[in-house]
Amino acid sequence: MTASPARRVLLAAPRGYCAGVDRAVIAVEKALEQYGAPIYVRKEIVHNKYVVQTLQKKGAIFVDETEEVPEGSIVIFSAHGVAPVVHDEARQRRLATIDATCPLVTKVHKEAVRFAKEDYDILLIGHEGHEEVIGTSGEAPDHITLVDGPEDVKNVRVRDESKVVWLSQTTLSVDETMETVDALKERFPALVSPPSDDICYATQNRQVAIKQVAAESDLVIVVGSKNSSNSVRLVEVALGAGAKAGHLVDFASEIDEAWLEGVTTVGVTSGASVPDVLVEGVLEWLAERGFADVEVVQPMRESLTFSLPKELRRDLRAEAAAAVAAPSQAPSQDA
Repeated sequence: MTASPARRVLLAAPRGYCAGVDRAVIAVEKALEQYGAPIYVRKEIVHNKYVVQTLQKKGAIFVDETEEVPEGSIVIFSAHGVAPVVHDEARQRRLATIDATCPLVTKVHKEAVRFAKEDYDILLIGHEGHEEVIGTSGEAPDHITLVDGPEDVKNVRVRDESKVVWLSQTTLSVDETMETVDALKERFPALVSPPSDDICYATQNRQVAIKQVAAESDLVIVVGSKNSSNSVRLVEVALGAGAKAGHLVDFASEIDEAWLEGVTTVGVTSGASVPDVLVEGVLEWLAERGFADVEVVQPMRESLTFSLPKELRRDLRAEAAAAVAAPSQAPSQDA
């Protein structure tokens, strides 16, 4: 008898939470600890169903618009960033705000403001309707034109072809973005690139790792939500890098056993807004079906961290200082 081929899992690393997501989720948790429920969050703090549900159970209330937050309440802005008009709305409603925008998204916002002041036409590469794109566009709406992929380049119109710059949504596929940039450069030879690559380190690293995994995988499972741009891109990158099949799931329970037919190697990774507990659930599900041999594929390591939003750091410092300064509350010996 011929022995069955060994079944294995190739687990991509880095995967899961990036520094910006970790910062945003902790910001909501700390705000709930500091101020108590409810804490309002405008939009999903990050694009992950499990994370949102977990924070809701702790007392976070997610709303679509600032006007849904009761006057005088605390509201947290999501990791994807918001336009200046949203800050104005919050001030008008006397809301206390905590800005959990990822610092890498904030960098793109600042670039948009600077290039607009220098009167450039800004070509923003991204997907229409994505929260990050809406927030960045709001920084300089009269100067920004959205370019939604290379096929959209032919539709771009600018005032002065000698003063054109491109910026990018941070969570796109690196390959997709550079394909769009190349097409833009063909139309606008004087196109200026931003000071540094706007695609975030976490997006790049997760795509590099899954490319290595996908080249040896019959099936790739990406853990992430369907509204998570970087998670969706990971499936596309895996298929482009040689995986015979690729699927996006929020939970292990969504995996179809039919996907495993004829499969000996399964690649597994997760988007930048996914806690590792969900990946562990997928690995357990696979182990129960004969895929217990797990090999980690780690082309690079990540060490970047971000400090909490300044509003929380200030209040947490004040609380710590007050605790140190407070007199002892021990009962009097004369009582």
